[in-house]
Amino acid sequence: MRILVVEDEPKVAAFLKQGLEECGYDVLSAYDGQMGKRLALQEAVDLVLLDVVMPLMSGVEACRAIRQGGGRMPILMLTALGTTEDKVEGLDAGADDYLVKPFEFKELLARVRSLTRRGSLVQEQAQRLAYHGLE
Repeated sequence: MRILVVEDEPKVAAFLKQGLEECGYDVLSAYDGQMGKRLALQEAVDLVLLDVVMPLMSGVEACRAIRQGGGRMPILMLTALGTTEDKVEGLDAGADDYLVKPFEFKELLARVRSLTRRGSLVQEQAQRLAYHGLE
């Protein structure tokens, strides 16, 4: 399972990378929205953890660009922006989930498992439809 972490704060990025790797995930890192968008669309990733406030391109803009570029992997927004308006904007941009910082790492892991389960089911269904010529 490969996760792309898009986070511009070095300490937060290192914490996420280390914690996820200790749980058996393969982790790619990006430090701005443009790099995150590029990696999400060019690399085989199963999930994107995406900060909102970043240089060069916001997480919301990156999320929209990933979806417009055909990216179907689950996207989990991780951000300190926690108003209802912030959450709605992120979800409307194409995010599958939204987690406000600070958060408990156990909750992040539970959300990762949930989103990757859901992503696997959607991928299996798409493959079955394609196999039967119904896509």
